[in-house]
Amino acid sequence: MTAHPTSSSSLRRVAVAGASGRMGHMLIEAVRQSGDCQLAGALDMAGSSAIGADASAFLGAPSGVPIVSDLREGLKNAQVLIDFTRPEGTMAHLAVCRELGVQLVIGTTGFSDAQKAEIAAAAKDVAILFAPNMSVGVNVTLKLLEMAAKAMSTGYDIEIIEAHHRHKVDAPSGTALKMGEVIADALGRDLKQCAVYGREGVTGERDPSTIGFATIRGGDIVGDHTVLFAGTGERIEISHKSSSRAGYAQGSLRAVRFLADKRAGLFDMFDVLDLR
Repeated sequence: MTAHPTSSSSLRRVAVAGASGRMGHMLIEAVRQSGDCQLAGALDMAGSSAIGADASAFLGAPSGVPIVSDLREGLKNAQVLIDFTRPEGTMAHLAVCRELGVQLVIGTTGFSDAQKAEIAAAAKDVAILFAPNMSVGVNVTLKLLEMAAKAMSTGYDIEIIEAHHRHKVDAPSGTALKMGEVIADALGRDLKQCAVYGREGVTGERDPSTIGFATIRGGDIVGDHTVLFAGTGERIEISHKSSSRAGYAQGSLRAVRFLADKRAGLFDMFDVLDLR
């Protein structure tokens, strides 16, 4: 990505949670390569071997920003925190960001309904962009799924198949669930009432009102999602496949830029990409 000249006063000051992880490294690299963002903080869990190290040392270009576990220390110079960690970590970050007035870009998945309600409550005080997938391509795919579901509301069985690396701890993926929600909303259904997450044994014939999910875990798959609309005599498949986390990082920076003039409110990538 080509960096464009800009004054230091116009740079968005960004902190990154999970700074020593794979996604953290991708986010830090994206921030460092951007022309309008500056790395202002780096967080990791207490006890991590990365604590105290320079956040961008892995790039061979020190940033002068140490990785810390103290949230207030890590956020003191930041305007916005990008968080792709675990629900319990994100909720701890949320409380401190709300207290300090630091905006949040949340890409973490696996939240409970109660935790989602807490995020919505915090958005009354600080601007939050919350999306299960920051990829521009995935969010365009969600829009295509909305259109497809409306056009194929009858006569088509809908199945969502997702595949991720062996280290992913939640299933189905947040992206797969979001796809299900978008489709269910377009059909006037409640995903909680029509989702089927597993099949085994004598299940009987498929209920045409259901939306099925299948989960694959293995290797280093970054993230593959396919939605199958199976009708009589034809099948339509809408797929998105990630070969790198770079798309998530670049989408996150678009989210950071979108929040620049927002004082409070809960937003998602449809807002960023004007897909409403």
